[in-house]
Amino acid sequence: MTQLEEHKIQNLYEGVRGLAVKILNRVERTDAYLEKLLDNEMRNSELSGQDKALLYEIVHGVIRWMGRLDWVLNGFYKGQFSKAIPNLKNALRVALYQIMFLERIPEHAIVNEAVEFVKKLQGQKPADFTNAVLRNIIRSKNAIRYPDPEEDLVGYLSAYYSHPSWMVKRYLERFGREATEKLLQANNEKPYLTLKINALKTTPEEFKHLLNSVNLKFNQGKYLPEFFQLQNLTNITAWDYFIQGYFNVQDESAGLACRLLDAKQGMRILDLCAAPGGKSAYIAGLIHDKGEIIALDRYDSRLQIMRKNIERLGIKSIKTIEVNALEYNDAPFDRILTDTPCLGSGTLSKKPDIKWKKDLFDLRKISDLQYELLVKASTLLKTGGVMVYSTCSIEPEENFEIVKKFLNNHPQFKLKDASEVLPKELADEHGCIQTLPHIHHMDGAFAAKLVKEE
Repeated sequence: MTQLEEHKIQNLYEGVRGLAVKILNRVERTDAYLEKLLDNEMRNSELSGQDKALLYEIVHGVIRWMGRLDWVLNGFYKGQFSKAIPNLKNALRVALYQIMFLERIPEHAIVNEAVEFVKKLQGQKPADFTNAVLRNIIRSKNAIRYPDPEEDLVGYLSAYYSHPSWMVKRYLERFGREATEKLLQANNEKPYLTLKINALKTTPEEFKHLLNSVNLKFNQGKYLPEFFQLQNLTNITAWDYFIQGYFNVQDESAGLACRLLDAKQGMRILDLCAAPGGKSAYIAGLIHDKGEIIALDRYDSRLQIMRKNIERLGIKSIKTIEVNALEYNDAPFDRILTDTPCLGSGTLSKKPDIKWKKDLFDLRKISDLQYELLVKASTLLKTGGVMVYSTCSIEPEENFEIVKKFLNNHPQFKLKDASEVLPKELADEHGCIQTLPHIHHMDGAFAAKLVKEE
């Protein structure tokens, strides 16, 4: 694409709503993930801080609530809404999200802006159609009907709570209706920002004073004192103490696998799938930077981000290596963290696009890789050593079923009860860590501690 063509496109999609439609079109049409597209747009645009916040709100909101928005639009759209051209479809979603969820913007202004945008891109007829659809919805807003839960519970939960029906079906079978509704609600909540302090530079007590000094309201981690959940989203990376390496952004659930590893000073530790590096950095803090942490990742671009972060935090014990973990052979290690790629179903409040991009086929495909990585880790571990298998998923196929299969095929390994190290309420019936967003008020995550016996 030439610079002139790029410039023309930029002009067509100007302003917060135009950029929102542009990003949503790309999320739908490509494999690109929401965060990456949003970051690129924020970096390259000249939006004010307030407009950037609104862009983030609209794009995340549309994707979070896309199931409900599409259900409503389907009812008012003449023809099949799913077959509408992307510009029209996403302009209607952006407008409807604002009408249904953002009370501070007047409805007539939302409609006018959507109509003008569609007119500029698609012409007068689609613009008139946009106007008619949105005004009809506004008139009938309080009488919108969803599927009857008594007749079609999956359809109702899927439309009302905006989750794909395959996911809803699984959760109903596993948790029952009441807990499923709570889980879907928790997935739809706006995410909290959680900070993990860098133990090499500060303590929980000192960090509390620093947060208070800039009037940032917080809750200290319920299970791990090094974590602080902020009560409102803020541009935290601009704070001097971030630049000086006092903390990084990480969910408390991510720290649980690191604690379970029980790493000690002087040990040789492997982080098998390390980037973006939050867990390696936490382990380095737990061993006071005294030991050797080898951090592997397939992609140097991801390791570059990790190296910058390690440098900012002032950590010396981590060495990064660009390699496919399945081909790495420099054994043996005292401790191995196998934090595998996964569906990410425990992180839907932060990454709502996952629920629309993944399906059961992805789940089956990824569980094969997860098992391979766990087997690989087992060949690199010293006798008497400990390895932790972890994911940010709540799906059994990625979690205990992998561990169970591994233990059946590797009798020299034993599963250790996680509640010996961490609070009992975090452990499931097998003695593995399993957090759930609606119960533990953090991301969903799994971790199992495996010991290689003599």
